[in-house]
Amino acid sequence: MRHAVHWVVAALIVIHGLIHLLGVAKGFGWTEVAQLSEPIGKGMAFAWLAAGVVVTTTGVLFASRVTWWWIVGIVAVVLSQAVIITSWSDAKAGTVGNVILLVAVMFGFFAEGPTGLRSEYRRRSAPFSAKPAVSGDPAALLQPEDLAHLPAVVARYIAAVGAIGKPRVGGFRAVIHGRIRSGPDEAWMPWRGEQVNTYGSGLGRVFYMDATMRGVPADVLHVYEGSAATMRVKVASLLTVVDAKGPEMDRAETVTLLNDMCIMAPGALADAPIEWTILGERRVRAVYTNAGHTVRAELIFDDDDQLVDFVSDDRYRTMADKTLLPQRWSTPLADYRDFSGSRVATFGQGWWHPEGEAPFGYLEFHIDHITYTPATNAAIR
Repeated sequence: MRHAVHWVVAALIVIHGLIHLLGVAKGFGWTEVAQLSEPIGKGMAFAWLAAGVVVTTTGVLFASRVTWWWIVGIVAVVLSQAVIITSWSDAKAGTVGNVILLVAVMFGFFAEGPTGLRSEYRRRSAPFSAKPAVSGDPAALLQPEDLAHLPAVVARYIAAVGAIGKPRVGGFRAVIHGRIRSGPDEAWMPWRGEQVNTYGSGLGRVFYMDATMRGVPADVLHVYEGSAATMRVKVASLLTVVDAKGPEMDRAETVTLLNDMCIMAPGALADAPIEWTILGERRVRAVYTNAGHTVRAELIFDDDDQLVDFVSDDRYRTMADKTLLPQRWSTPLADYRDFSGSRVATFGQGWWHPEGEAPFGYLEFHIDHITYTPATNAAIR
């Protein structure tokens, strides 16, 4: 539905822009325009042409999802309304089109402008976009001997995903989509997201989710920087409905950091501050510490040395009254696929396991694309 609304609004803006050509035709005397009874001089005809071009361009940029389309839209509203006022008795109905355009421009400003969560994601993730060159130093590449301190099944997993002989992982950028719901009886909400994780001295996580709740857009931004984590949710890019932070959020997002590493950057496990305990032939416990936060998780592997589940009791579920309740959390995984020689699980789920109640899945995600940033030599232990 959201995509349909997007295209309808884009079409209305383009049509509104093309209607300005009536003023052009009237001014240059190309044809009689019954809707415009007042005379229009050639000078004003150029003004009508400029307004039509800018409004139509706005519609095209909006349809193409160009992030700065709303800037052109501001100019379009001003120009269009100015020429409409010069022929007010005949063209005043065009104000309706400008009201629609103004509402879209305001949404564009809040969604893509400097105060929007999307813009904040781009600002925070931009420094990690560049891929530093990897020197010829063998220490820059992950070698089999670098896995000697790991449990055998973890070492085999890292080898199975193709991390051996590759640059040590300094971070990654992933494009993901899926669906999410707040409870077992709630409706699923589709979403698309992008995230950047970095390791070493600049460890952090920035994750942006573009979701739809009953046809209404919602922006979600997770930030883990230093020792603190936050999560903010804005409905229609304007109304903040969630602003979560504090010790529980820090601990929960530390679990997410570990989960991301295990799923999307297994090679980073070789250098991570993790204490391992072998629980069985294909089960291990990881105790991970970052910035004073220590969390635990159990990793479960299949006969092909693929990670198939991740279970932790250190996550917090947001309840209906906005309180955070500690609850077992798991992420079963499947559909391993190669991305430029790195093999990762491309489908996963998030499950809550309430005590005394049936567990339920609240999240599904599909990894569409992932690229890795090699670690700089300074980040290698």
